[in-house]
Amino acid sequence: MLPPALIPLTWLALLLRYPKRTLMIGVPLLAILASIAAWLIIDERSTQRQLDQLDIHLSYAPEQCPPDTPLSVQLSNNTSHALQDLHWRIAAYRPGENINLVETLFTQARYSGSSPLVAGAQWQKCLPLPSLRAGYRASTLEFYAERRQGRFVR
Repeated sequence: MLPPALIPLTWLALLLRYPKRTLMIGVPLLAILASIAAWLIIDERSTQRQLDQLDIHLSYAPEQCPPDTPLSVQLSNNTSHALQDLHWRIAAYRPGENINLVETLFTQARYSGSSPLVAGAQWQKCLPLPSLRAGYRASTLEFYAERRQGRFVR
């Protein structure tokens, strides 16, 4: 197998040596690859648009949630498709600041249900509080869902 750096040079050599045969094979192959790439880009943008329509509200609510899971999550599906699954990273900020105060950046949360969250439906759950940097209290912070990744039923 050729190293990836030599593939364009090999292709150019074949094109110069056998132009008709190379173009006869190459043009349909490039058209297929371009159409697959375009389809993947369009699908990714569509999914991202739908993820942007989801409303996720995180709040510190020890009075509404059990003591071991004081972070309330409310998810509203404002899209026209059912939500299959959703992953996000929890971030905490002081009001008016942009420094994430969650100690570990690997604090992931997810929506997972026995069935997809239908369009227009809501989901609520209490989650454990992520570990915060020393000296900060959860009651003085604003929590957000960042880096959303999910799948929708089509």
